[in-house]
Parts: sequence; C-alpha cells; structure tokens
Amino acid sequence: MARRGAALEFAVLGLLHDTPMHGYELRKELNALLGWSRVLSYGTLYPCLKALGKKGYIVADEPADTPAARGRRGKIVYRLTAEGKEHFADLLAAPGPSSWEDENFGIHFAFFSHTDSRTRVRILEGRRSRLEERLERVRTAAQKRRERLDAYTLELQRHGLESVEREVRWLTGLIDAERSGRQPGDDPQGQANTNNPPHQGG
Repeated sequence: MARRGAALEFAVLGLLHDTPMHGYELRKELNALLGWSRVLSYGTLYPCLKALGKKGYIVADEPADTPAARGRRGKIVYRLTAEGKEHFADLLAAPGPSSWEDENFGIHFAFFSHTDSRTRVRILEGRRSRLEERLERVRTAAQKRRERLDAYTLELQRHGLESVEREVRWLTGLIDAERSGRQPGDDPQGQANTNNPPHQGG
C-alpha cells in the first residue's frame, strides 16, 4: 500500500505540474496513466490530495462566488505550489530502485520529458536489469516444474515469458536511442519505428 500511495502522489504531482485540474479531470488522467488493474476511486484520490495539501505541495482553489455560479456546486481546482514543483523535480532527479518496479516504472516513463538523458538511461537500465533477473528465475523454475504442469499452464508461462522478453527488447531500443541522441520511435536510419511498447499495467 505504501508503494502504491507513493506512486499515486508522484503521478498527481506530475499531472498538476503541467496544468491545474479539478478532481474529475485528475481522476480521468490518472486512470489513463497508472494502468492499474482496478479503477482509481475518489475514495483513494481525495485522501491523497488532502495529504499533498498538508505537505504544502498543492493548493485547492475554491470556485469564484459569482452570480452565475450560485446555486450550482463549483469545481475545486488543484494546482502545484512552488514547493510542490521543487519536490516533483527532486523526485525526478534522484530516482531510486523503486522507479523501475512494476507499479512505478510507467509513471516515471510518462514524465521522461521532464528529465535529463542520464536519468532516463539509469531508469531504463534498472528496469531492464530487473526484468532480466525475473526472466532467469522464471525460466529456471519452469525447467524444474515442466513435467508436472499441464499444457494450459505451460502456455500461460510461455505467454508471460514472451511478454517480458518483448519489453526487454523495447527497453534496449530506448536505451540505444538515448545514447545516440535519437527520439523514441525513430530508427537509426531516421525512419519511424512502428514497434509499439509493451502494455504497462498492474
């Protein structure tokens, strides 16, 4: 829970860094960004916003009290404070091992445009290394258990391995692009690369 809470706070800071939003907009953008298996509820979002407000990272602007707004419930707009922008910049500049774990990598990747190439490469290499370790463990376990598994379980394992292998190839391409100064999606000859990144989700 603590990791997911930290990931949510980071995502909120990143989205509000670009533009202030009211709760509905923010929830919609977060659901698109996080890719978790469950839909983010307001019961999860608003405590997060309250916690960020207590830390001084965001403020909630109340709707203006105008004649046109009276009788209707106005939308509170959330925006980053100067402290919030500084904290977000610090989180981007000093990523730890958690930034390449499953629940956090997609969020950090979504905000790569705010980071420098060295930081991006560090996160990409960390993610690739973590997946390569996972591949080795799964392959070793699969070899030991192969005779005891039915055809459907074996097929599910094969599908999982192929998904991770595909992501490793995607990460390698991104790392190569960063080191050569190319943009993601461009091939070395300058032609658009149509390979899609693997799905990121919980």
